[in-house]
Amino acid sequence: MDVRRSADRYAGGEPGAGITSRHAFSFGPHYDPDNLRFGAILACNEEHLAPGAGFDEHPHSHTEIVTWVVTGELTHRDSTGKVSIVRPGDVQRLSSGGGVRHVERNDGTEPLTFLQMWLAPRDPGGEPAYEVVHGIADSTPYDVPEAGAMLHVRRLAAGERAELPTAPHVYLHVVQGGVRLGETELAPGDAARITGETGLEVLAAADTQLLIWEMS
Repeated sequence: MDVRRSADRYAGGEPGAGITSRHAFSFGPHYDPDNLRFGAILACNEEHLAPGAGFDEHPHSHTEIVTWVVTGELTHRDSTGKVSIVRPGDVQRLSSGGGVRHVERNDGTEPLTFLQMWLAPRDPGGEPAYEVVHGIADSTPYDVPEAGAMLHVRRLAAGERAELPTAPHVYLHVVQGGVRLGETELAPGDAARITGETGLEVLAAADTQLLIWEMS
C-alpha cells in the first residue's frame, strides 16, 4: 500500500487566470519517471476554477476521462456537439477515442472544484463518446470497460465501515471527510494505491466521500 498525501501533489494551473491544479501523477512539466501511472490511471487532477475561469478548447486522444465535481458546476462542450452542466453527484465520462476537442469552464458564480481522472484504454483509437450519469447513488459502480476499471462512489457516515474491493489494483481517493485504512489516517486529498491486498476496509472518522477505482 502506497499512501500519497494531498500536500505532495504537483502544483500547476494558471493562478493568475483563476485556475489552480494539483496533480497526483507525473503531469506536464512535472515529469517523474517513477510516478507515471497506477494500474490504468494516468492522472488524477484536482482542479479549482474561479467563476468565469476555465480551460479553452484543447485536444485529447486515446484516453478515458472521468470527472467528479466536488463543489460548483462544470460546463462541458466538445467537438462531438455535446454540451452539459455537471454538478456534485454526477459522473461525467469522455472517451476521447482517436481524437476529440473540448472546453471546460466555470460559467457559474461560485468557485468550482472537480477531480478529473485519466485512464489508459486497452485498445486505443475508435470513435469518441460522452455521457453523464446524474446523481449516482452510493455504492453504485460505474464501469469503464474500455480501461478494465470500475469506479465506486462511497458516502460514509462517521463511524461507518466499508470494505474495499479485491482486485489487482485499487486506488482510493478521499474527496471529503477522512478515514482510517489499517493504521493509516487519510484526510481530504490523500490517496492510497493498493496492489494485491485482500480484506481491507476503511473506517470513516467523519461524514466522508470516497472515490475508489477497482482495476484489473
